[in-house]
Amino acid sequence: MIYTVTLSPSIDYIVRMSSVRFNVTNRTESEEFYYGGKGINVSQVLSQLDLPSTALGFIAGFTGDAIAAGIGDKNVRTDFIRLDNGFSRINIKIKAGGETEINGQGPDIPAEALEALMRKLDAIRDGDVLVLAGSIPKTMPDDVYERMLDRVSHKNIMIVVDATKQLLVNSLKSHPFVIKPNRLELSEIFHAEVENEQDVEKYARKLQEMGARNVIVSLGRKGAMLVDENGGVHKQGTLKQPVLNTVGAGDSMVAGFIAGYLKTKDYAYALKLGSACGNATSFLPGLATREKIEEVLKQF
Repeated sequence: MIYTVTLSPSIDYIVRMSSVRFNVTNRTESEEFYYGGKGINVSQVLSQLDLPSTALGFIAGFTGDAIAAGIGDKNVRTDFIRLDNGFSRINIKIKAGGETEINGQGPDIPAEALEALMRKLDAIRDGDVLVLAGSIPKTMPDDVYERMLDRVSHKNIMIVVDATKQLLVNSLKSHPFVIKPNRLELSEIFHAEVENEQDVEKYARKLQEMGARNVIVSLGRKGAMLVDENGGVHKQGTLKQPVLNTVGAGDSMVAGFIAGYLKTKDYAYALKLGSACGNATSFLPGLATREKIEEVLKQF
């Protein structure tokens, strides 16, 4: 079983308009909403690839109920912890020429709720996959990912971490199967300019020295590079199509990489399928669909 953890799920409310002005009433041209959170996005794309998963995390209030119901409708099993107070986040994304985001804070997560989540991790068995994705809510301890990984350290599982800065660095001692920083995050972690593919490979290998087994580096419109645990370097470009959406593209890549590796044990194919999933999401208003993934994959 694949388990994804999203500590602060959200409803992403997307509004599109030609322009936005402050201190006056604005009218939208179109509106959409999606059930979000990085781990949840991974679960939804895995479902399109015929891989079942269980989404873990915290929900609260009427928005939490909507998230749980909406994800369930997309063939994702949920095992959320329901909080007594507050409500799950609503993130507003204004697309008017550029993109402006207003992200909610989410509910406070008490210590007993975190312990309840830890107990759910005890159900993970040897051979399972655990995906930790996204940032940590401000009410949670900074070492929560480390504590979760310590909880499962005695099990033979595949660990996937998609986080930023110190969250990512602190997870490396658990030797995650794959991590996915982008070029800017490499620069931030190592306080260095990462300007070309040689730099990307150099710092990806440094992350391996620190504990990561496989490192995917997102390069935006230039695609992605994978430095695998066997010393191989794989590259995958992107298709030249209009980009409609960047939200969830990285999460889609993670899902595709996991699916590709589990099905073939081939790192080059795993990167190819991951890239196809990321591209598919960027070409759609929402997350990648099976049909779009297959269409993109044929063009790689």
